[in-house]
Amino acid sequence: MTGSWEIPVRSVSPIHSAIEESAPADFGRFPSSSLREGEQLHRRSAVSTPSRRRITSLARIGAVGCLALFLAGTLPAAAQTPAPAPAPAPAARSTTVAAPTVGAKVTTFTLPNGLSVVVVPDHRAPVVTHMIWYKAGSADEPPGKSGIAHYLEHLMFKGTKANPDGAFSKKVAEIGGQENAFTSYDYTAYYQRVAKEHLPKMMALEADRMQNLAFDPKVAEPELKVVLEERSMRTDNDPSAQLSEALEAALHRNHPYRIPVIGWKHELEKLTVADAFAYYDRFYTPNNAILVVAGDVEEKAVRDLALDTYGRVPRRAEPGQRKRPRDPDIAGVVRLVSLADERVAQPTWRRIYEVPSERTAAAGESEALTVLADVLGGGSNSRLYRKLVADKGVAASAAAYYRSGSLDDGTVMIYATPRDGVSLEDLGKAIDEVVAELASGGPTPEEVERAAKKVAADSIRAQDSQSTLARIYGQTLATGGTIDEVRTLPTRIRKVGGEEVKAVAAKWLTSDRAATGLLRSAPSTGKAVGKRPMPPADYGSSGHIRLFEDASMPALPPASRF
Repeated sequence: MTGSWEIPVRSVSPIHSAIEESAPADFGRFPSSSLREGEQLHRRSAVSTPSRRRITSLARIGAVGCLALFLAGTLPAAAQTPAPAPAPAPAARSTTVAAPTVGAKVTTFTLPNGLSVVVVPDHRAPVVTHMIWYKAGSADEPPGKSGIAHYLEHLMFKGTKANPDGAFSKKVAEIGGQENAFTSYDYTAYYQRVAKEHLPKMMALEADRMQNLAFDPKVAEPELKVVLEERSMRTDNDPSAQLSEALEAALHRNHPYRIPVIGWKHELEKLTVADAFAYYDRFYTPNNAILVVAGDVEEKAVRDLALDTYGRVPRRAEPGQRKRPRDPDIAGVVRLVSLADERVAQPTWRRIYEVPSERTAAAGESEALTVLADVLGGGSNSRLYRKLVADKGVAASAAAYYRSGSLDDGTVMIYATPRDGVSLEDLGKAIDEVVAELASGGPTPEEVERAAKKVAADSIRAQDSQSTLARIYGQTLATGGTIDEVRTLPTRIRKVGGEEVKAVAAKWLTSDRAATGLLRSAPSTGKAVGKRPMPPADYGSSGHIRLFEDASMPALPPASRF
């Protein structure tokens, strides 16, 4: 199984993330598939209509009624039978459908040692998804030691005294289960999907490695070489990933989001087992974790199992509030990153704007940004697609998404590929015109309504997957959100109006808050190219890598949680 690099959504969204992508994505924000950076998950909203048989039946009833009234009015009065008083006409049904509630039966509680527990009932099949989320990611690493969070994620599979190297994964495989893990800027998560009778075993295994992880240098040091090889294959030999890395570094002048989740190579090379242990000892404590169990379970059973396993793990640290340096506001600086490489088959244009996330936005702004991203680049009906692909024919593809699920500020990304003969500079000018038009004139009521319906439809689809809901709630709580925020997002989106979308576009989609990246093809140098990149990673996180196997849980799409 390949570990998932996600767009937490990154909004991903994950919001999709979710995703986002989720996506999730996202998810961004509900997970649906692993997406390359800039790809947008497009879903067509399902509209419920009466069946043809019902329409025919209603028409027949109406015709008979009209004929009876007609005959009654034309017969002589003596021959007429007094007709019963007509039934009052039924009130017209509203075409407005109430926004769905996501996870209405979800419950939560906290163990005495501080572990938060979320239970997501889904009794359709005797299966459970078991996830443990730690509120610590790459943005929480000490300066100069990038990559520890992801390196530790690898080491978590290297065993404890009770379950030596490989025993954890072997036990999951023996019962036909699926497992994996992923690291993002703001969290690290581990999960298994198994038949429900094996849930106690999964809880015992995770509780064991929460407190008893072995840090044997003979095992840990070679694993660092695996991480370095992963970086080499996923980033250093992939021009698109290199551009993404440089673009984030250009956008975030001071915030740790400028550092790749997998870490800078020169810092990775110097990491030690002691560095990983210090990070583990600080953050991998029950009072800094969230347990999410989704599937054929009830709260009482989960509570009893959690107390018997995780409840025995002592809280050994107080990580405290996560306070990170913020990016400064610098006016008048245009940030442009350009990369030319002979391995590039298709040039791309991309831009990221630093905007508020769900956590940092003022009331209503995150919801308005969600609608804005959909109106701007959320499918074939979006402004970018219609203007650039369908009307002007200057782009082969164009999309936008909002990465809303970050602990700190999120981003809005615009992504496009030019048609043959169109320069990246001309494509950029055309995109600027679309953005400026939306910021000055705002969206139409139809565009806003369409975006709200898509969010509602995606939230309904998300509830069809227990693993999806587990990930949505885990990501939300790991970044400081609440269960109620997930439940009510479709309703909040329904309240967004065109003026709010116009306002956030004008306020946040400005050149001062953006970095633009250009990926070009270059003439061949005649030299041997690098290794074939690994399967493309989702934007913003790294995962436990097992080559040539599918990931058991999809990533949040970038656009939004729904």
